[in-house]
Amino acid sequence: MDGRSLNIYRDKIEKLKSIIPEAFTEKRIDWEKLKAALGEDIEFKNERYVLNWAGKSNAFKVLQALTTATLVPDRAASVNFDETGHVFIEGENLEVLKVLQKSYFGKIKMIYIDPPYNTGNDTFIYPDRFSETRDAYFERIGDKDEAGYMTREGLFRKNSKDSGHYHSNWLSMMYPRLFLARNLLKEDGVIFVSIDDNEVHNLRLLMNEVFGEENCLGCITIVSNLKGRSDDKYYATAHNYLLIYTRGEFESMGVPLPEEYWDDYPETDADGKRYRLLGLRKRGSGARREDRPNMFFSVFVDKKSGKVSLKKSSIFSEEVIPKLSDGSDGRWRWGKETVSNRIEDLMGKTVGADKRWDVFQIDFAENDEGAKRIKPKTIWTGSEFANEYGTLETKKILGKKIFDNPKPTGLIKYCLEHATTNKDIILDFFSGSCTTAHAVLDLNKQDNGNRKFICVQLPEKCDEKTEAFKAGYKTIADIGKERICRVIKKIKDSENGNLPFEKAKQDLGFKAFTLQSSNFKIWQGDNIENGKQLEKQMLLHLDSVKKDAEKENMLFELLLKSGRDLNSAIENTGDYYRINDKEMIIALTKIDEKIVNAILKDKPQIFITLDRLFENNDQLKTNTLLQMKDAGIGFKVV
Repeated sequence: MDGRSLNIYRDKIEKLKSIIPEAFTEKRIDWEKLKAALGEDIEFKNERYVLNWAGKSNAFKVLQALTTATLVPDRAASVNFDETGHVFIEGENLEVLKVLQKSYFGKIKMIYIDPPYNTGNDTFIYPDRFSETRDAYFERIGDKDEAGYMTREGLFRKNSKDSGHYHSNWLSMMYPRLFLARNLLKEDGVIFVSIDDNEVHNLRLLMNEVFGEENCLGCITIVSNLKGRSDDKYYATAHNYLLIYTRGEFESMGVPLPEEYWDDYPETDADGKRYRLLGLRKRGSGARREDRPNMFFSVFVDKKSGKVSLKKSSIFSEEVIPKLSDGSDGRWRWGKETVSNRIEDLMGKTVGADKRWDVFQIDFAENDEGAKRIKPKTIWTGSEFANEYGTLETKKILGKKIFDNPKPTGLIKYCLEHATTNKDIILDFFSGSCTTAHAVLDLNKQDNGNRKFICVQLPEKCDEKTEAFKAGYKTIADIGKERICRVIKKIKDSENGNLPFEKAKQDLGFKAFTLQSSNFKIWQGDNIENGKQLEKQMLLHLDSVKKDAEKENMLFELLLKSGRDLNSAIENTGDYYRINDKEMIIALTKIDEKIVNAILKDKPQIFITLDRLFENNDQLKTNTLLQMKDAGIGFKVV
C-alpha cells in the first residue's frame, strides 16, 4: 500500500497490455500496431524487414561526427615503452575507435568485447544530447573531478528498465561502436561479443545489420555458472552467449582436441600415435548411390597390408564398393580425387561375422605439431569458461576480489586459439580488468606467439565503497593497467631469465596512452558570423600549436593522423624523426637549409613539419616546398 488512489490511466494501460501485448513497444503504445491488432486495414509506414529504434538516426549522427582528439603517451604507466608492441589506451571508447580509424583500418584480426548487458542496473554512455556542440561533448566526456578522474555524472547515465527507451538507449550506444569496429577488422577478421538474455536478440539483429547476416559464424552458449544463479525468479541461469561475426573471409584454425576425447582413439600405430578408424562409407541421410552418383566407385584393397588403391592389380585384388545395410548401393564420403590425394589416410579391414571388406579413414589424435585441431562446438562448458574462474584469477593476480564478474582467460584463449595466428593484433574496447591482455600474454608464452593486444578502457571512477577503491585503485583503467603489470612480472619470474635456446624472447611490456584533445588549435569556422570573429580566429591560428603541447605528444598525434600505427618504428636523429625506416619524416624542433638537405638525402615518402619552425621565412618555406615536390616527396605543414 502506498496511500495513493487508483491510477485509472495506468490501470487501463496494464489491462490493455495483458490483452494486446503486441501493441506495445518499449512499454508504450504503438498506435499502428494497436489498430492492426483490432482488425483495421492499415498500411504500416515503410513496411519492410528492418531493425529500428527510437534514436537510430541520432546514433548515425554520433557515428558520422568527426573527432579531433588524439592519444598521448604515458611512459610512467608503461612497461618497456620503446620495445613493446602491446597497447593500453585510457579513454572513452567511441572517441578512441574514431582516433584509430586511419592507423588501424583493416589491420585487426580479432576483436573481443564484453559490453554492458543492459540488465537495468548498468550505467553507460549513450548519445542523448545531440544539440550540444562537439566542444561541449568532448568537455563532457572529459569531465574530471578534483583528483583528475572521470566523473560518472558527466559521462554515464543509468539505463533503467523503467525508461521508455530502455532497449533503444542500449542500441544507440552499441551501433556506432560496432560500425567503427568493423572498419578495423581485416577481411578475414572476426569479432566475438559476450552478451546475456537481456539483449542477445537485439544484438544479433544489430550485428546482422552492421556485419551482414551471411557473416554470422555462430551463437555460442557458454556455461558461465556451473551451479546456476539461485536468486533468479523462474530458472537458475547457468549460461550466457557469445555472438561471432566475420568481416567476410574468416577461416577457423580449430582448437586442440580435448583430452577427454582421446579415449575415442583406441588404436596405436608403430610410432605410438593414437588413431581411430572412421568408415569411408557415408552414413545417414543422403547416403544412397543416387544421391551422389559420382561418389560411387570401386576401391581395391591389399588383403595382406590393408593398403588401398583406385586401380586393381595382383596386389590390390579385393574390390570394395559402398553398400548400405539393406544391401543396396551406397556412396563414399570422399570423391575419387580426394581418395587419390589422401590414399595414405585410408586402409581396408574386414568387418562383421561374414568378414567382408570395408574401407576406413585413419584419423589420428595428434600430428607433428601436437594434438589435432577440431571445430569448436556451439556449447562451451568447463571450469575454464566459468565466471567464478575469472573471479579467482583476478583475485589471485591482484590479491583481492576487486572486480565484479570478470571474464575468465580460458574463454578468451579459446577464441584466440582458433581465430588468430602468431603475429595478429587483438582489440578489446570494453577491456575492464584486461582479461584479454592477460589471455594474449599467457597464450604467447604457451605457444611462443607474438600476438599484440590493444585494450581500451574508460577511466571510470571506482566507488569509494568498493574493495577496488579500498585497495588503492581510483579507476577501472587503473585496475586493468595493474593487472597487465602483474601478469608481465609473473611471466618474467616464471622464466627467471632463462629461456630455452629455441624460444624467442616474449614481448613483456605495453605502451600506455590516454585520450586527449588535439595538440593543435582547431579552426572554428562554423561560429564565425562577422569580420571581427574571423580576425580573432586568424590571430589565434598564427601559431597552430597549443601553448602546452609537448613534442612527443605532437609526434604521436601526427603519426596517427597520417595513418601510421602506435607501434611505428621511430628513430630520433636529433633534428627530426625517421618513421618506419625513412617512410616518413617529422620535424618538430628546427628547420633550416642543412636539415632540408638531409631530409632530401633520406628520400622519405612524406615530410611533415610545423609552420612555426620557418619563423616567417617565406623564402625557406617556398624553397622547401619546391625541392620536396621535385624529389617526389609529399610535404605537409601543420
